[in-house]
Amino acid sequence: MIARARELDAADPLRAFRALFELPEGVIYLDGNSLGALPAATPARLEQVIRGEWGEGLIRSWNSADWIGAARRVGGKIAPLIGAQPHEVVAADSTSVNLFKLIAAALDMQREGQGARKVILSEPGNFPTDLYMIAGLERQGLAARRLADRDRLINALDGDVALLMLTHVHYKTGALHDMVELTKAAHAAGALVLWDLSHSCGALPVDLNAANADFAVGCGYKYLNGGPGAPAYAFVAERHHAALHQPLTGWFGHAAPFAFSDDYAPAEGIDRLQCGTSPILGLAALEVGVDLIAEIGVRRLYAKSQALSAFFLHCLGEWGLDIELASPIDGDARGSQLSFRHPEAYAICQALIARGVIGDFRDPDILRLGFAPAYLRFEDMAEAAGHLREVLHMDEWKRPEFRERATVT
Repeated sequence: MIARARELDAADPLRAFRALFELPEGVIYLDGNSLGALPAATPARLEQVIRGEWGEGLIRSWNSADWIGAARRVGGKIAPLIGAQPHEVVAADSTSVNLFKLIAAALDMQREGQGARKVILSEPGNFPTDLYMIAGLERQGLAARRLADRDRLINALDGDVALLMLTHVHYKTGALHDMVELTKAAHAAGALVLWDLSHSCGALPVDLNAANADFAVGCGYKYLNGGPGAPAYAFVAERHHAALHQPLTGWFGHAAPFAFSDDYAPAEGIDRLQCGTSPILGLAALEVGVDLIAEIGVRRLYAKSQALSAFFLHCLGEWGLDIELASPIDGDARGSQLSFRHPEAYAICQALIARGVIGDFRDPDILRLGFAPAYLRFEDMAEAAGHLREVLHMDEWKRPEFRERATVT
């Protein structure tokens, strides 16, 4: 397997990009779908922002270093990665906050256009924060949650549904929704659509405008390699800009923030989706990651991701390793990850980490391995599969220290 992996690595057109990331010696990092690796250029860029723009420029850097334009500039760079126009995307806040803003804005639009609609349709097992944001609005009497299994979502779209909200790539299994089909079905039922792209952007091709999507959100710290807690981003289709009224009417979303008026007036276009002061250090780190992913190209990344995951499964098959695949077997039906179901998945994950193979665990029984093709090699796949085989065959996961649950899994 190793010899074949090295042949594939030698032929890999993306192999040179691995050197543009900081990767610890002796570690196979299969958790880039949770936190992306550190781009090698990020520390120097942050040093420049901290010592030059902040240390020397001080508050002047809001103008001289264009801090004031950072949210729009970074959002505009993310836009082509998700099939949007630059003026339809802004980098701001967190995924959770952006979800709240856009759910509330969609409900507001539906109250004006459709009367009493306030049902938010999603699926059970969606990423928790997505469901929690619905619950918050539900407690205020503004929304009503409805959940339907993914094969019954279209049937659940009726005249009460204001918004269909789904994660494009499922965080546990990697299963991929048909964005075009579901968006079309929702619109036919009079509903708007909000897509969570947190496990999509930078990992596989996304075309929001071709799908006629209304809204989208995503995080900056997974495949965009923006660092822990990196700013998120939000998309609003241009056709909705004039009608959009988001609930968090902070001063950076004001038409003239430095007029310091007592009364709120929303900014034009996507700028009205901003709220508080932009996190400049976070945006600077995120911009480095976005530029790097854009340079490599999402389609090339996706093609390599598919090849990596197929090779990993091939290695498992060659070694006769019997572990249940929770992800779709069809590569075209999943994102850039493979998930496996096992009653001792947590302990298996910890045993792998002890060997230097870093994946993660998702309750109750999912071992999740992410394939970030910008810095992973086929040799990593062969070695990781070999480690998994040994952990299982040698019952290594049964060691007591691997069964003690940490706070973060």
